[in-house]
Amino acid sequence: MADKQAVKKPAGRALLTAIEGAQLRKDIPELQSGDTVRLQVKVVEGNRERLQPFEGVVMRLRGSSVNRNFTVRRITNGVGVERTFLLHSPRIDKIEVLRHARVRRKQLYYLRGLTGKAARLKEIRPTSTKQAAGASTKDGANA
Repeated sequence: MADKQAVKKPAGRALLTAIEGAQLRKDIPELQSGDTVRLQVKVVEGNRERLQPFEGVVMRLRGSSVNRNFTVRRITNGVGVERTFLLHSPRIDKIEVLRHARVRRKQLYYLRGLTGKAARLKEIRPTSTKQAAGASTKDGANA
């Protein structure tokens, strides 16, 4: 009996943290409100699965850890479409950040009432060659 060691298992909050940590994805770029993103979403049709692109502006980010989610808005045929995705969902194959915009709010609900040129956001562009090189290496590392 002396040679058998008791195995300690995490309990309570530590157990939840351990399980949630295993579910987190490592390949997610840094997202902010106002970013234009292109998602590759896995769609199941019958017995077959395909990737469907969804491109739009990140309207809001909320939650934390495994429960972090974000809402993407795009205009399709003059109709605004918003979809909310879990950031760490296995249904999302890939997230590409196409451009960053300068916004002064975390949640961009005011975009719902705007159409056309009024709905544009001011794009943030790298001002120096160092920033441009840093952005390209970050994108290369994520790809």
